[in-house]
Amino acid sequence: MFSSERILFFDGGMGSMLQARGLKLRELPEVLNLTNPDLIREIHNEYKAAGADFITSNTFGANRFKLAKSGHSVEEIVTAGAKLAREAAGVDSRVALDIGSTGRVMTPAGDTSFNEIYDAVAEIVTAGKNFSDVILLETFTDLYELKAAILAARENSDLPVFATMTFEESGRTFFGASVESMTATLEGLGLAALGVNCSLGPRQLLKIVEKICALSHIPVMVQPNAGLPVIRDGATHYDVTPDEFAEVAVEFAKLGVNILGGCCGTTPEHILKMKRAVLNHSGQVVRRVVPDETVVCSPSKLVKFGKKFIVIGERLNPTGKKLLQKALREGNINYLLKEAVKQQEQGADILDLNVGLPDIDEPEVLTKALTEIQGLLDLPIQIDSADYKALDSAARIYNGKPLLNSVNGKDTSLEKILPVAKKYGACVLGLTLDERGIPETAQARFEIAKKIIEAAEDFGIPRRNILIDCLTLTASAQQKLVPETLKAIKLVKENLGVCTVLGLSNVSFGLPRRPLVNRTMLIAAIMSGLDSAIINPGDVDLKESLFAWNLLSGDEDDINKYIEYCEKNPAVPVQAPFQNSSAPEKNNSLTLDSAIVKGLKDEAAALTRELLKSMKPLEIIEKNIVPALDSVGKDYEAKKLFLPQLIKSAEAAKSSFEVLSFSMEKTEGPVSPSRGPVILATVYGDVHDIGKNIVRTIFENYNYNVIDLGKDVAPEKIIAAIQKDKAKVIGLSALMTTTVASMKDTIEKVKAVYPDVKVIAGGAVLTPELARYAGADFYAADAMEGVRILEQFFKIQSA
Repeated sequence: MFSSERILFFDGGMGSMLQARGLKLRELPEVLNLTNPDLIREIHNEYKAAGADFITSNTFGANRFKLAKSGHSVEEIVTAGAKLAREAAGVDSRVALDIGSTGRVMTPAGDTSFNEIYDAVAEIVTAGKNFSDVILLETFTDLYELKAAILAARENSDLPVFATMTFEESGRTFFGASVESMTATLEGLGLAALGVNCSLGPRQLLKIVEKICALSHIPVMVQPNAGLPVIRDGATHYDVTPDEFAEVAVEFAKLGVNILGGCCGTTPEHILKMKRAVLNHSGQVVRRVVPDETVVCSPSKLVKFGKKFIVIGERLNPTGKKLLQKALREGNINYLLKEAVKQQEQGADILDLNVGLPDIDEPEVLTKALTEIQGLLDLPIQIDSADYKALDSAARIYNGKPLLNSVNGKDTSLEKILPVAKKYGACVLGLTLDERGIPETAQARFEIAKKIIEAAEDFGIPRRNILIDCLTLTASAQQKLVPETLKAIKLVKENLGVCTVLGLSNVSFGLPRRPLVNRTMLIAAIMSGLDSAIINPGDVDLKESLFAWNLLSGDEDDINKYIEYCEKNPAVPVQAPFQNSSAPEKNNSLTLDSAIVKGLKDEAAALTRELLKSMKPLEIIEKNIVPALDSVGKDYEAKKLFLPQLIKSAEAAKSSFEVLSFSMEKTEGPVSPSRGPVILATVYGDVHDIGKNIVRTIFENYNYNVIDLGKDVAPEKIIAAIQKDKAKVIGLSALMTTTVASMKDTIEKVKAVYPDVKVIAGGAVLTPELARYAGADFYAADAMEGVRILEQFFKIQSA
């Protein structure tokens, strides 16, 4: 069906075509499959006549969340939409079952679970698969939601799945996913193609597409907007002409893009001219040379093995750690979060997560701990378990591309673990042991490594996704076998071409001055070809040895890092790593400010209660909470942290405010948030509220009294709320180009009654120019910009 040689062409925008033909406010485009099928059929036919190889069904928003009040079922709307596309496609074009983002925010940042997203997408797939040739998942901004959708599509049909995300010019999605993380995660999930759609105009997408093409081992798909929306003569237009669109499409083709199409604002003429220009150039897919690199990632952070030495933090493993064992048995995930944060601060690149205790439900606890940790931190996770069911359940809900620890040379292990790694596109760590145990000789360990790699490749796992641990034995008991580990690392590295990992600390067990042995073994292993070690990142000896090794390895940047480290740590004494996990840990460095910055909700509340013994509530707000929130806001704006971490920090601040409010109620009577009220609403005719809901969460956690009127809100309701609550500022959201006019009308009606009320405008389609056109006083590109506007506004009001 899909030629690997010829560039394929999708159709263009459906929503903007419907808007141009009179789509009414509040009218769901997908319902037209039932109420006006001739209009949908007409648009499909125009795209077919323009040369589209794929006709996309009018089912983008046909999910249970958006159709809840439509009076129609998902099944009837999706079935009707897929049948219309099938009719138009005929025998020489194909049908793509279109599935867009649900518009929900997933846990732990939001209230919608992984399984709820999965079920919603599975429902669409089941309804439309019999009339479709491929499934198109598009316009996703949350990598986590897209993973759930991909699994739903692949597990409920045999159709090829294409998946695209929408990026901002920064190269990040709304939720902070990078191009690198998207590509690394998606290409392992069994897709037929991955790429980018919507977002921006074609010219603005060039750098993003160039990066995707340089990274993806599978076909790449690109469907840009026809530029950005502008208002002319009171109507919405897009500013990229069909000729300009076609010109950039040729540049995409030169980069090696396999599939081209259009999104918002594109028309049959855009598709016609694009296809003509690309075919005139060549029409053949340009072969891309993509390096085989071993990477793992979270949505916002990718770690690459093989260039710099990678530290995998070992402290989230209950073996020998009584406090961690106690926390796991009591369900105290907060203890794990604190340890995870500590290891990140100590310089870990990846965190090993193991919750294996005989008296707990390991799959349940592991997935819960993983969900909370990956919601708080951006470090990739090494999922560590001897229970393949636990590995499977955790790999399934992992947000990104994980490293599975581990598989070994036993046939039973290979048969159980490798399918998990293959299904979820994970890297897998192979241990050089088999039914006979750990071999004494390097050659025997090498043979096991070779067996693991060959078995993995038979399962379809590329060699770049395989790492090998040659295993170190204790020098105190098996001294002569330690050199065999070093020899095995060298054999594996030179002959098998995979990256190597080593659980290091076992070598010094039972010996005095363990740090001395550990750091010596580390350097010896690195010289033998070791790429990564599972160690305590708080071990000063190991850390300093790595700084020195990197300096000597010849990278100029590492020289600067070494000098910087020495300047900050002029005379660090030799310290043994923390071994006695039963001893109480001291954490005197954690302050309320740092707890908020790190997103530690329980710690923020506890530290606030402690501060109340010596400080007044308003003093705590001014000296601790506000500075912490300012620091978080600056890091968010500088792209040092992203939306999930911003929400976690805001929630930590909220927990502190709640403690202060309770204290003030006891001493001063009922209190309310110190600032506001602020009214939020999605304008009438617009049923999308994901952005508005995120803004509400951030505003509330910054201690603003938010009155959320919901979505599709009439101007009269907003005016009534202003009168009732004496609000001086409102925030309006619009996601669709058609509802920019609704925003303009709403602002005019509000200003006619309350001319002094300030309006903040935002939303996916809004630009500063459109906000000015609508009559808004301020434009906020995101929630933090909204916070800054509110801070300035209320500072002036209180002056």
